[in-house]
Amino acid sequence: RLVPALILCFSAPSFGQEWIEYYSRADFFMVTFPGQPTVRDITYATEFGIALPGHLHIYEDGPSRYSVTVVDYADVQKIHAERLKNCTGVPGTCGANRGLNELRGALDYAAWNFIKRDAKVTYYGFGDTDRIEGLRIQLVNPDRSRTFGAIYMHENRLYILEATVPASAPPPALFQQNLGVLDKDGRRVRYETIYINGYPPPPRMVAEGRLQGC
Repeated sequence: RLVPALILCFSAPSFGQEWIEYYSRADFFMVTFPGQPTVRDITYATEFGIALPGHLHIYEDGPSRYSVTVVDYADVQKIHAERLKNCTGVPGTCGANRGLNELRGALDYAAWNFIKRDAKVTYYGFGDTDRIEGLRIQLVNPDRSRTFGAIYMHENRLYILEATVPASAPPPALFQQNLGVLDKDGRRVRYETIYINGYPPPPRMVAEGRLQGC
C-alpha cells in the first residue's frame, strides 16, 4: 500500500525539471524548488504602515515563477511603540500601538495583497503545513496564467509562497504543499494539533515510528 504513495511523492520531477530540496537556515524553512533560487533582501510594508526586513527566495524559468517571501515580525510591537513615543501630534491624535493588530492580521493582510490584484480569485480557504495554520489562494491572471499562493506564520515569522505557471502547465503542487518550518537546530517542526501564531504551541510530533507523509 505504501508503493503508490511513494510514486506520488517523487513522480513530479520527471517532467524535465531538476527539483531540489532547498533549505534556508537563516529564514528557518525548507521547500521543494524546481531549481536553485536566488535570495534578495526586501522591505515589506505592513498593514499599519511600517517597513519590516525580509528575504525573497525566488526561482524564475521563462513564464514560470516560484518564490518564498519571509518577513520577520519579531520587533513589530517595539517599532510601533517607538513610533508613538516620537509622535509630536496633539495628545490623543497619535493613536494606539498597532503591534498586536499587525501580528494577528498578518495572514489576512498578505492574502489581501493577492486578492486586490488584477486577477480572478478561484479559490480561497484555510490551509496548514505540518499543522501550522495558514491560508491558501488561487488566481487566474489576465493572460490566463495561474497563481497559487500559500501563507503561514510561525514564531512571528511570515512565510508567503507564490507560484505562477502558464495556463497549460500542471499546478505546482510539489512546491506549494511542501513547505517545512525549521527549528533553531535545523529540524523540521511538526505539531500534533493546529499551531496558531501568538498562542502557546501544541506538542510536537515525534518523527520516529510515525508516517509523516511527503
